[in-house]
Amino acid sequence: MLSRCIFAASQNVLLHQRCSLFNVSRNAIKQSNPSRSFGSLTSKWRLTTSLVTKRLALCFSQIVRSPTTLATPSVSPQGQKAVGLWLLGCAGMTFGAIVIGAITRLTESGLSMTQWHVIKGMRPPRTQEEWEAEFERYKQFPEYKFLGRELDLDGFKNIFFWEYTHRMWGRSIALVFALPALFFLKKGWISKPMKPRLAIYFTLLGFQGLLGWYMVKSGLEGQDEKSVIPRVSQYRLSAHLGSAMVLYVLFLWSGLNHLLKAHQLPNTAQIARLRMGSHMGMSLIFLTAISGAFVAGLDAGLSYNTWPKMADRWVPSDMFRLSPKWKNILENSAMVQFNHRHLGEFTGTAMLGLWWLCRKAPLPPRAMMAANALAVMAVVQVGLGIATLLAFVPVHLAATHQSGAIMLLSCALWLGNELKKMPK
Repeated sequence: MLSRCIFAASQNVLLHQRCSLFNVSRNAIKQSNPSRSFGSLTSKWRLTTSLVTKRLALCFSQIVRSPTTLATPSVSPQGQKAVGLWLLGCAGMTFGAIVIGAITRLTESGLSMTQWHVIKGMRPPRTQEEWEAEFERYKQFPEYKFLGRELDLDGFKNIFFWEYTHRMWGRSIALVFALPALFFLKKGWISKPMKPRLAIYFTLLGFQGLLGWYMVKSGLEGQDEKSVIPRVSQYRLSAHLGSAMVLYVLFLWSGLNHLLKAHQLPNTAQIARLRMGSHMGMSLIFLTAISGAFVAGLDAGLSYNTWPKMADRWVPSDMFRLSPKWKNILENSAMVQFNHRHLGEFTGTAMLGLWWLCRKAPLPPRAMMAANALAVMAVVQVGLGIATLLAFVPVHLAATHQSGAIMLLSCALWLGNELKKMPK
């Protein structure tokens, strides 16, 4: 319909211009005297030709500009708000998955489900016979055989609950994302630049599920020696957490873009430094959280439970016990904990420094609120980390500590969104 209106308007413009040009030419000929010289008529004809050329150029320019000026209208405020709230809801679901995953790891529940089926796996055991069969299947894998866990059927049901909840929560995220996405696409509430991003988000969701099973599979593989503690690979665990955090960041950033009106900040060196600092802060928080995944994967939080020193030493004596030396960074529990605790201290200090710089800048109230939230959360997160360490990693404190990492990342992302550079 829009293209038809544009075409009709252009035809009317052309017809009007042609009639005007014809009248100009006719009047010029009528007013000319036959007794005048041929040169005078030629000059008038050149004038008329010039007018025709200018009018045609003007008409053409109007036709060319009309499709851009009458471009498809932007998404309505109602649609933009709905999409933004939906994206924040997806971010909240992803946050929940990260917390449930932390509890699943801390309660050593991640290997309780030894099979992976997308549809069939959604039905848990119901009868006594089904529970007993599932428990017997679990007994055939290394975690039960080599650790000698004193686990009865009721205890197995408890660890099965957390792994089952984690998997079902992940499937729920896919539904919460996919069904509204189809609805919003049909309503025309998804902008053109947003459509490929939705495809990326959906791909990441599928990849996250496959990566989760790939991680669990590493703990179900047979161990030849009883001295090797059956656990999931710390590499796969960190990749699983990292991909979940990337998905969370994408959801949250897009949701804020839809809901918050961007600021027109002055284009100064001070604002540019703050903008760069916020992105560096996000990177530091992400790196520290990934190092925490290595701590969880190796149970390195139980290696040294003193602070600020590690067993009365600033540098533990067993930091370089593995060979080659580089393996200590990712596989030696002492060095992994050393790296994580000092990365956390450095990140917390850096966030307080960024907050101090924000106080000296002419920032809008909402941006300053984000900076204040970042500073408070940095202090809380460092405190949670120390408390978790000194208390020998209880489940409730450790899960809260991992949740704090995501909250700290959220505050840094919020600040970065407030400071983002607007296109000219």
